[in-house]
This record gives sequence, C-alpha cells and structure tokens, in this order.
Amino acid sequence: MLSDKSRPVVVATLPVVADHIGEIAARFYTHLFGEHPELLDGVFNRGNQVHGHQQQALAGSVASFATTLVETPERVPEQLLRRIAHKHASLGIRPDQYGVVHDHLMWAIVDVLGDAVTPEVAAAWDEVYWLMANALINQERGLYSARGVRPETVWRDWQVIRKVRETSDVVTFVVKRIDDRLVKTSLPGQYVTVRMRMPDGKLQPRQYSLTRADDGEHRQFSVKRVRGEGGDPDGEMSTLLHDSVRVGDTLTLSLPYGDVVLDDAGRPVVFASAGIGIAPMAGMLSHLVAAESGLPVTLLHADVDDASLPLRRQVVGDVLALKNARMYLWFEKDAQSHEPVDGVFHGLMDPTAVDLPADALYYLCGPLPFMQAVRSSLIDRGVAPRDIQYEVFGPDLWQADLD
Repeated sequence: MLSDKSRPVVVATLPVVADHIGEIAARFYTHLFGEHPELLDGVFNRGNQVHGHQQQALAGSVASFATTLVETPERVPEQLLRRIAHKHASLGIRPDQYGVVHDHLMWAIVDVLGDAVTPEVAAAWDEVYWLMANALINQERGLYSARGVRPETVWRDWQVIRKVRETSDVVTFVVKRIDDRLVKTSLPGQYVTVRMRMPDGKLQPRQYSLTRADDGEHRQFSVKRVRGEGGDPDGEMSTLLHDSVRVGDTLTLSLPYGDVVLDDAGRPVVFASAGIGIAPMAGMLSHLVAAESGLPVTLLHADVDDASLPLRRQVVGDVLALKNARMYLWFEKDAQSHEPVDGVFHGLMDPTAVDLPADALYYLCGPLPFMQAVRSSLIDRGVAPRDIQYEVFGPDLWQADLD
C-alpha cells in the first residue's frame, strides 16, 4: 500500500500524470536507449519501439497500477503483475535493471511535467514505482526459483530438426535438445522467447507459443511472417526465421513461461482464436490429447479461408482424437473446409451461432479487435469475466482496460 504521506499526493496528481503518461513513456524510452543502447541488444524488441507498442504498454501498466493503489488499495492487480513478470522471466530480466528503469522514468516525468514535479510529488511517484517494481522482482524471483535457474541461465540452445510450411505465411519449427540436461516441461498454453542475432549484429528476442506438448526431447513453435504495411518494414525476426534458418541450425530458446495456461479444474473448455492466434490453442489441445482427456472441448476459429488456417492437420487431428471435442470455423472469403468439422460459417466469428457448454472456461487469442468483440459477446451472454483468459502476441495494450 501507499504510505499515508504519499497517498494524497498521488490522488491529487494521478489525473495529470495519466493525461501525460503516453508522452512520459515515449520520452522515457528515448532517454533510456540514448544512455543504455545495450538494452536494445537482447532485451527489448526494437520492432515494438518503432510501432509505439512498448510505450503504450508501459503507459497503460503504470497508470493501471497507480489507479489501483488509490482506488482499491486492498486489491493488488495480480493479473497485470503476473503477465509482466512472466514476460520478464522469459527475457532473463535482472533485479538491478529496475534501478536503471527507475532513474530514466523519473527523469521523463520531470521532463514532461516540469515544475509541477515538486520534491513531494517526486517522492510519491517514486514510491509508486518501487511498489510495482518490488512486486515484480518478487514474482520473477519465484519464477526463476521454480525452474531452478537464474536470469542469465534461462537460455538454452536447441537444434532445428524439422521446418514445416503450414501456410504461405506460417512455418512450424520442431527443435531437439542438444545437451543431456532434462527439459523443463511447459504448461499448456505457455510460450518461449527465441533470441537471434540480426544482420546488423544485434540480438533480438521474440515470444512464440509452444504448439505441441513437450515429450522430454523436443519443443515446437510456429511463426507467422510479419509483412510490413503502410510503409512499415517486414518483421525482422519472422523474416529471418522463414528465410534463413534451416534444419540442422541452432536456435536459442528461453525456458517456457506465460500466465495463460489451461486450468485443470475439470470444467468444459472453449477456445476462440483467429489467425496465428490458434498457436496457444494448439498447444493446449496437444496437452489434452496427451492426457487422454475426456473434458468437453469446443474450438472456435476464424480465418481468411481454409488454406490460411495454421496447424490445420495437427489441430483437426487432435480434435478428432479427443473423446468429447467439437470444432467450428469462420472464413471471411469462402465458407468451406476440406476437414471434418462440426460447422463452417461465412464472415466474422459469432459465438452465439453455436451451442456452448455451461460453466465453461474460455481462452481467447488473436488480433485485439477480435478478442474485444468475442469477449463482449461472451459477457453479453452471461459468461463471467473471471472465466475468460486471453493471450496477446507482443506488449499487452489491452490489460489496463479489462475488469
């Protein structure tokens, strides 16, 4: 909780800080990388910097955390902190790096707000930052400890043994452990960070969902080629993985992390995905098949057309292998499928078009507008927000807006 001294100051200044938090975040990153360019070599995704996604995510997270401190101090924003902590653990973030971030964030607050940042205001927001930072440091320490690693040892080399073209834009990689160390089993729905050296010599990290249950020797993930739009460049990591990585090459992967994992409460499960958002769903389905699950499972997926559906053979095969599973598809261009599914529809996904099990747990993944629309539809039909989890590829620009 905030101290009695800082609380009224944060309450009084939160509106002006919130109004300028986007500008503060932008100035923070510019100043941070000006002083510490090494952070763009292996830690930060520079593509997210170019598009402003990281700045928006930081702004939303800080504003959300501060708002919680003053409005509902008895309720820590666990979902927000847990999501950030897992992402940080997959990058090997160290406790000492929070001090660097603190110094540049406080500089940015003063730079944007000027004389409004009195010593009392600076001290209050310093307290806000360290409450959030220490909560994250503690969670990340627990995540490292649970895996028996330190921040610098979350990484491991794997050899590519298969490279499978799923669609014109999606490739699946199957990698095998190189050394004799045991594989730390992933939970269904988790991701790994892949770290590669770019043509300019800089290391870049990207997170990819694991798309098949671990077998003790292998891991599998799928990569969609990111094509630049509106003058933006193509995605540098996806381009390198698609065009340059070959069978026999070595890739560096982090241990599996991620807070959106399949619940084992024994309740029915509904997956709703669009495009490459089917990746974590494929991982969860694979785990259910491996466990010979009898849970009622419903998969809802939206795509451009049948040929664009990633991981189609694996997903359809797993749905057929499960004792009590159904699959429904929505296609924008052609409402036909060559696979044995329970229903095919034209247009955007409409969850009201199918019967969904009562008391189900829901998992969403896909473009943000898709998830917003599906979540709203589910809530309108009576699904409790707590029963809906979602996965975002990249910085979470939605987190601060969720209940």
